[in-house]
Amino acid sequence: MIEAHRKRKQWLSVTVLCVVVLLTMAFSMTTGDFKMTIPQFFRILFGMGESTDTMILYEFRMPRLIVTLLSGAALALSGALLQSITRNPLADPGIIGINAGSGFFIVLLMIFLPVDSQTFVYVLPLFSMIGGLLTALIIFILSYKKNEGIQPVRMVLMGIGMATALSGASIMMTSTFKKEQMEFVASWYAGSIWGDTWPFAIILIISVFILVPLVFAKANTLNILNTHEHISIGVGVAVSRQRLLLIAIAVFLSSSAVAVSGGIAFIGLLGPHIARGLVGPRHQMFLPIALLIGAILLALSDTIGRILLQPSGVPAGIIVSLIGAPYFIYLMNKNARDA
Repeated sequence: MIEAHRKRKQWLSVTVLCVVVLLTMAFSMTTGDFKMTIPQFFRILFGMGESTDTMILYEFRMPRLIVTLLSGAALALSGALLQSITRNPLADPGIIGINAGSGFFIVLLMIFLPVDSQTFVYVLPLFSMIGGLLTALIIFILSYKKNEGIQPVRMVLMGIGMATALSGASIMMTSTFKKEQMEFVASWYAGSIWGDTWPFAIILIISVFILVPLVFAKANTLNILNTHEHISIGVGVAVSRQRLLLIAIAVFLSSSAVAVSGGIAFIGLLGPHIARGLVGPRHQMFLPIALLIGAILLALSDTIGRILLQPSGVPAGIIVSLIGAPYFIYLMNKNARDA
């Protein structure tokens, strides 16, 4: 049974965060070279704006906002899944190398399978997911110990090593790239939101709206997997099969997000931890909150980055890292003290 006061706290948190999402949308939509007031934004949103304002909002700013909101939500959910499956509070698709695997396969795509602009939007997310899945599989195999399962600290170290190796290999391979290709890869690794047009937004919408309901449907299974393995087996959970399924969902979520938003790290770490601090560890309680926090963090980081250095801006991944890196160090120290 979920306590009544925790349920009230969840509804209050969700309500407040939904308001913050709306304010973030208004802030993002009204910021840029073409100035727009918040009342203007809401008038356009409800179909009462001028044609020029409507075009700027819906053709240029709205797709980018949707990509940042959904990418942040997907990364936060992916981090929550990885933390629960591995019982590792430091797990995050960026930190443990999954994002680097996606980036490596994107570089391979650009070298060996040149595609035209019409098919790029479909092929790139597919290669990103393949790279993320293979990297995750290698990391989990290397960090697994018989009779003990996946070792949390070992997984983080393997992930960091894998990320470094894959990033180095990607940089080495890009030495033969043209200037435009090199700039694209560099901005991708920095976490620059590059897939900011409607085709990319639609691909991401489809991915998120298929995968997110699957995550919420598995909330009870995640609660059980987050306990000791013997308990999970004792209550009849097919541990290996469920873990593989949930790891696949986590990798698909993160890979589809980074395919269009670049190598974003730490959102999958920050979102779940903040959510658990608000309403506790039950997945039915904290997953919706983690999703909203992830969406807000990335959308705000992207907007702040665009304001700081105009016209080129600071990549959203760098802004998120400035917030997330100190928090990661704090968690590492806390984990070491508790061990």
